[in-house]
Amino acid sequence: MRIEIIHEIASSLRNNKLRTALTGFAVSWGIFLLIALLGAGNGLMNSFMGNISEYISQSITVEGWRTSLPYAGYKEGRSIQLDQNDVKYTRSTRWEGIIENVVTTTPGKSVVLSLNGNTVSGWMPGVMPEYQEQEKMKMAFGRFLNRNDIREMRKVIVLSLAQAKELAPGKPESVLGRWINVAGIPFRVVGVYHTDERSFRRNCPIPYSTYKHAYDYSDKIDGINFSVNGLSTEAEFKALEAEYTGALKRMHSIDPQDRRGLWVNNGYTDNMQMNKATRMIRTALWILGLLTLISGIVGVSNIMLITVKERTHEFGIRKAIGAKPGAILRLIIAESVVITAVFGYLGMFLGMVACQVMDKTIGQNTVSIGMEEIRMLVNPSVGLDVALEATLLLIVAGTLAGIIPAWKAARVKPIEALRAE
Repeated sequence: MRIEIIHEIASSLRNNKLRTALTGFAVSWGIFLLIALLGAGNGLMNSFMGNISEYISQSITVEGWRTSLPYAGYKEGRSIQLDQNDVKYTRSTRWEGIIENVVTTTPGKSVVLSLNGNTVSGWMPGVMPEYQEQEKMKMAFGRFLNRNDIREMRKVIVLSLAQAKELAPGKPESVLGRWINVAGIPFRVVGVYHTDERSFRRNCPIPYSTYKHAYDYSDKIDGINFSVNGLSTEAEFKALEAEYTGALKRMHSIDPQDRRGLWVNNGYTDNMQMNKATRMIRTALWILGLLTLISGIVGVSNIMLITVKERTHEFGIRKAIGAKPGAILRLIIAESVVITAVFGYLGMFLGMVACQVMDKTIGQNTVSIGMEEIRMLVNPSVGLDVALEATLLLIVAGTLAGIIPAWKAARVKPIEALRAE
């Protein structure tokens, strides 16, 4: 019985090649566009997330800035400098169990580094070991500063790869362990962090304690960085930020409405907003892709309606010689399943190929944003599970679209069908 149905379906498709081709094209085009759109969207998201993640960390940074409003007898434009009182407040019992890993940095100073007659400029801040994670520094050679460097006030320094290349042309790794002249004071290079050829990063950090002992005896600091524990929603993080900065503004006589007195970088809310934007873009891509699938489903439904009308006389003969309504129903639904399955998987295959083509062509191109170059697409692909699920969805939807005309065909009376032409 199954073989007979297969032969009947094959015969019907051969006798209606144009109709079958148009229907198949609608189905293939729908699934092809869905896979291609999702692949391109994933590529853009991977590129965006990969570059943004280099700059967004799970921490909050607060630095002094310039006021934009007059307050308490002070004029606008006043420079705000954080100090050790701000650090004490941050570590106070008010934030116990909430604010953790409090790290401070010094204002830093411009210096000239020299080695064997080669010189390069840099900005030298005093930092804690956590600075590496905060600034998303990836080590190219050696290590970053550690707690022993802080405790013993060692004269050690970490260079950028760009600085190492200028101090030791051709062999940047050779600067490791070398003593270099930093504004007249020798410092030993313990690490080199990665930068690309176009990077503008010229920071060369030294231990916080060393900087304070050698260059700055005051209680002034450049910024405070800390992580947060126990909060999960964007509203909670914003409430913490508002209360914390409000207290610092009172301590420095800054207008509560002044948004420029303190510079705040809340990595937690930045990450949440970025994830929200990513979800919205992915949802939009899915909606566009599903709309293209609907066009294929409508095409299958329409062609099945036409098929039923054209074969009404045939169905009447089948019923007159004893065919049951269930047999006619299975025949039409089977034809719908074959068309959507064959051309659906063909569209899926072509969509996966299109993603690979995008990766090898557009994905290899880069664009310049500021001083950085980023790839336009990174891994523009769709998981096989997603592709299969989307194709199965099309097959099921196409099958459901064929049920209505199949049901009408199964219910037609033989005498009425025999009169049809």
